[in-house]
Amino acid sequence: MEFGYWLPVFGGWLRNIPDEGMDTSWEYVKTLAQRSEDWGYSLSLIAELYLNDIKGQAAPSLDAWSTAAALAAVTEQLEIMVAVRPTFHNPAQLAKQAANIDLISNGRLSLNVVSSWWRDEATKYGIHFEQHDDRYARTKEWLDVVTNVWEKDHFTYEGKYYKVEDNILQPKPAKKPFIYAGGESEAAKTLISTQCDGYVMHGDSPERTGDRIADMRRRREALGLPPMKYGVAAYSIVRNSEAEAKQELDRITDVKASAAGYDNYQQWLAGTQLEQELSLQDYSVTNRGLRTGLVGTPGKIQDRIGEFEKVGVDFFLLQSSPQLEEMERFSDSVIKAFNPQQQSA
Repeated sequence: MEFGYWLPVFGGWLRNIPDEGMDTSWEYVKTLAQRSEDWGYSLSLIAELYLNDIKGQAAPSLDAWSTAAALAAVTEQLEIMVAVRPTFHNPAQLAKQAANIDLISNGRLSLNVVSSWWRDEATKYGIHFEQHDDRYARTKEWLDVVTNVWEKDHFTYEGKYYKVEDNILQPKPAKKPFIYAGGESEAAKTLISTQCDGYVMHGDSPERTGDRIADMRRRREALGLPPMKYGVAAYSIVRNSEAEAKQELDRITDVKASAAGYDNYQQWLAGTQLEQELSLQDYSVTNRGLRTGLVGTPGKIQDRIGEFEKVGVDFFLLQSSPQLEEMERFSDSVIKAFNPQQQSA
């Protein structure tokens, strides 16, 4: 089992807690990334939003791609998974940028392709906002261009959304970056099964997660494509007793509908297609992270992770708060149980 985490580019993950003791700064994320390598974390997902959807639009947020380039230069082992939204990036230009970051990192860059959902953000930054299925049609072409220019020169492409003529991209990446994506609509699952290497899922029970993995495996096998890598989002609270864990859970889920990010959350719901209704508790923590159930004592969480492992999950993308302290705690009490080599780290 691998353990990854969301880089806190928004200053935290809790919509009901204004100050989580996590600076929205380069120094904080650099320190976290460097220490995480010693703690046994293998990858970090850098979300891409130009506005802060957790703390409110006026709050600061770090740029994903410049942060990824900087982290590539100051880390040694960490897979740097950068979210990218096709509607915000010309594919050939993004491929050039990504290839350079991949070379800086010695082949540690991967992409998490995300369909844009936030109309206000697009409008404020002068980006055309498209409807759900149109975004996936664009993404298909976008991936065609990106993956081909990484592999060959003199590539020509003409589609509905993109056109390149006799493209040359040098130097090529150290290795072709791994492509992840997530989504629960039929359009998303069709795209992911045909053009991506990994499937990242919102938090949910092992049973529901296992059903999604089984569905994706059937799609891949029908297409004659190799197996995918599967990851799931989770918010972790590890404590010495169940009472302590519940106390922290109650604190972070004290929902206040007047919180600064609530309007953004409503826009996200309107702009996405999920398989189930969400609760206000889901609003408290992003990406349905609490539904994964990594809340409790170390033993309980270890058992829960084992259930996900049985249904085919390869890695977790964790959130916690405050992240430096909680990620170290999770490493000491959980990661070292799954990866004993970390005992000597």
